Amino acid sequence: MLHDTTEFTFKRGDIRTVGMTRKAVAGAYRDGALRYYASCGIFMHSSLVVTTEGLPLGLAAIKFWNRDKFKGTNKLKRSINPTRVPIEVKESIRWLDNLRHSTALLGDASRCVHVGDRESDIYELFCTAHDVKTHFVLRTCVDRLAGDGEHTIAAEMAEVHCKGLHRVEVLDRHGNPSEAVLELRFRRIHVLPPIGKQSRYPQLELTVLHATERTKPKGRAPIAWKLITDLPVNTRASAIEKLNWYAMRWKIETYHKIMKSGCRVEQSKLRTAERLVNFLATSCILGWRIFWLTMLNRSAEAISATCAFTPLEIDILNRVGRSQKDTKGSATITSCVVQLAKLGGYLARAGDAPPGNMVMWRGMSRLTDIEIGFLLGSGAKPYG
Repeated sequence: MLHDTTEFTFKRGDIRTVGMTRKAVAGAYRDGALRYYASCGIFMHSSLVVTTEGLPLGLAAIKFWNRDKFKGTNKLKRSINPTRVPIEVKESIRWLDNLRHSTALLGDASRCVHVGDRESDIYELFCTAHDVKTHFVLRTCVDRLAGDGEHTIAAEMAEVHCKGLHRVEVLDRHGNPSEAVLELRFRRIHVLPPIGKQSRYPQLELTVLHATERTKPKGRAPIAWKLITDLPVNTRASAIEKLNWYAMRWKIETYHKIMKSGCRVEQSKLRTAERLVNFLATSCILGWRIFWLTMLNRSAEAISATCAFTPLEIDILNRVGRSQKDTKGSATITSCVVQLAKLGGYLARAGDAPPGNMVMWRGMSRLTDIEIGFLLGSGAKPYG
């Protein structure tokens, strides 16, 4: 279960009809005072379900919101400790809500592993997962109290020796591949809640896993992952498994990119937040189907195309190109996906990589237009 937040921005003359997302510096006045502007938009916090092979199964929970005013958070930090503010009055409550809703939807909490970036390093989230009996692998950025409360997690992890190496291939900023050698350190640690909330939340037994690069690489920043999970990590193999699960988190970034670059939701001219939310919710389904088709082609090449396309879509794709057949005489998922990608500009040369999300989106747009024309030409009413 991959969780993340994204922001959709819109250009509007009157931002009050949609709402604000953030306030940024636009420059300075002649007297030196800073000049601010408010960004018009909507936040979306989504929970994407994927298999361990990376196949997206759909959205389990989603939450939209915006801001009608700014509370001056940086100014409040001078007088209020944010860790003492109840989670119920923070925007961070979205992490807890989505975890509960997505876990309840799938039914079997013990099968779910919730994955989040450093923004999800919230002690209340750990406790919520513990209460609903589900699991999590999160990237941590907070050095919490540990043990008897006289030291922190960082102090305990400094005593842990390297328990194994893991080699991964990474790309630098220019796309050049290189090999990174990661040192693995892990330990089961008794973690305490924040001081101001120790009366509300229990102490937990959690596993902290550090994966850091041995040497400083050229052309890119060194890898330094600090993960925290409720699952046990006792061997190098189990540590690598948790790293691979966290690496899946990038797929939700890809999903949000499909919505922005493929569906182009930020170009919508709808004028109210309510209409935009309805449009975004519909685009979530369309974006998931594109992502699902792209990854389904890579993980299940031999299955029939009928699991992903309607009979009419298969017929049209067969007419515009030659689709390979399986042993039962039906079109395969790979052949139909390739024909769909060709409609979007995919060349399908021998050395080309499998089609990506953008050509799939363009191909699906063209296929929809062809399908409407086919139905009109045959005298049928498009879509009912």
